Amino acid sequence: MKKKMLATLLTASMIMTVFTGCGDNKKSAEDGAVEATSEATEAESTEAEAEDSAEAEESQEAESSEEAESTDDATAEVSDEEYTIGISQFAEHGSLDNCREGFLEGLANNGIVEGENLTVHFQNAQADTATASQISDAFVADGVDLICAIATPSAMSAYNSAMGTKVPVIFSAVSDPVAAELADEDGKPVGNVTGTSDALAVTEQLQMIRDMLPDATKIGILYTTSETNSESTIAQYKEHAADYGFEIVESGINTLADLDMAAADLVSKVDCINNLTDNTVVSGLQTVLSHANEQGIPVFGSEVEQVKVGCVAAMGLDYKQLGIQTGDMAAKVLLGEAEASEMNFEVIDQPSLYVNTAAAEKIGMTLDESVVSGAAEVYDEITVD
Repeated sequence: MKKKMLATLLTASMIMTVFTGCGDNKKSAEDGAVEATSEATEAESTEAEAEDSAEAEESQEAESSEEAESTDDATAEVSDEEYTIGISQFAEHGSLDNCREGFLEGLANNGIVEGENLTVHFQNAQADTATASQISDAFVADGVDLICAIATPSAMSAYNSAMGTKVPVIFSAVSDPVAAELADEDGKPVGNVTGTSDALAVTEQLQMIRDMLPDATKIGILYTTSETNSESTIAQYKEHAADYGFEIVESGINTLADLDMAAADLVSKVDCINNLTDNTVVSGLQTVLSHANEQGIPVFGSEVEQVKVGCVAAMGLDYKQLGIQTGDMAAKVLLGEAEASEMNFEVIDQPSLYVNTAAAEKIGMTLDESVVSGAAEVYDEITVD
């Protein structure tokens, strides 16, 4: 009996061991399946990350390629040639500075960029005609590819210096190229010279003054006797002044040193001063404004920079745009697209009205609201460097 019971117990124990072993094996199998699934998931994740990385690298390569192509395109816009030019500016003042800045911008717009394929030699004559001649002579001797001459005296000097050579002259801010003997009556160049004119809108300026000063009769004009551009412009004012009920009272000076006495005398004889683009007078504009302000009479300018520094108003030019226009012409010559001798001089299209309300208030002058609202630019402060 005991033996039978022992056998039964042993059998039961073996059965339990078998079932227990089966359970352990089942658990191991399940654990193995989980591990296999985990490894598969990790493999898929790694593969996905690799694909993402590959796509990211392809995207970066594409972007780099596009940037390289963009850089190549930008480089292609710059001329392969190397150029050296001389810029001769007659005097130092805002309008001529703007003209020079615009000129370089006009060249850059055509792929001729200072510091990349363009070397610029700049000289200022400080309103001295003899110095202007020395500057242009030096440029020609140095064999520059082109001379840019800013203002009439510099243009005339540059043309005389370059005559008989292959150096082209492109001028800017020349009021009357015909009177300066740089072009004939039809606007054609007299030689290897051309450029842009800052001819003033004389009749528009006279109408503006009449609108602002309905009771005025005498307009004073200061000018330098050696500047051909000023003499020709005064002749135009005299020709048209009577049509607007004005008399022109002129006062000539020889040098900047004469300006103080001439201005003090002129402001006592007239109802207003009308400033031209005379380079010497513009250089001493603050002297003129000082005497006019003491007398309580307005000074009218000929371009935007004069209005900024204290003139009441101007039907004037934008010298930055004039310079850009000049740079476009110079680029055609440097790039071999045209000869200076084949290009008529150009004139800026239309003048714009510029007003300085602070300058008017300073002398107790009331500006009509319609005039102010119709201006291209209105300045409410006087800015003097």
